[in-house]
Amino acid sequence: MTIDGSHRPEPATDANEREMLDGWLDYHRATLAWKCAGLTDGQLRLTPLKPSELSLLGLVRHMAEVERYWFREIMLGEDLPDLYSTPDNVDGDFHFTDRDTWAESEQVWQTEIELARQAAAGRSLDLKSDPASHRRGEAFSLRWVYTHMIEEYARHNGHADLLREHIDGATGE
Repeated sequence: MTIDGSHRPEPATDANEREMLDGWLDYHRATLAWKCAGLTDGQLRLTPLKPSELSLLGLVRHMAEVERYWFREIMLGEDLPDLYSTPDNVDGDFHFTDRDTWAESEQVWQTEIELARQAAAGRSLDLKSDPASHRRGEAFSLRWVYTHMIEEYARHNGHADLLREHIDGATGE
C-alpha cells in the first residue's frame, strides 16, 4: 500500500534563503504528520524495530521537545522545563503511559511548532543565541538552528518511514 503525501507543502525552488528554510522545515514537519496519519493510538505506540524504542508517538513527542529547545530555549533564552524528559528519564519523550494519547501529543507538538514559528518570525538568520543558553556554552545562529531542525526532521522522517512500513505496510516518498 502506498500512502499519498501530496498534501505536503512543496518548498519553492526559487525562494530567498529565509523562505527556503521555512519551506523545507514546514515540508519535513508535514512529512512526519503524514507518516502518522490514519493510524490508531495503539499503532502509533508500536515499537516494531526491536531493540529500538522508536515509535511514531515517541518521534512526535521528541520533535515537540526539539522545537521547544532550539527555538525557544536556545534562541530566545527562555527557561522552560522539558515536556517529557526528566533527569531520571532522559528519553521520556519515548516512554509514555496509557494516559498519554496521540491527540494530546499532536496538540503539544503543533503548539510547539507555532511557538517556534513565532520565536523565529522577524528575526535575522544571523541572530546569535546567548552562549549561556547552551550546556556547552556555544552560540548558534538562527540559520544554524533552521538547518539543524531540517536535518533533525529529515533523519527522524527516515525512521518514521521504516516504522510506518512495519506497522501497516504503507510506503511513500
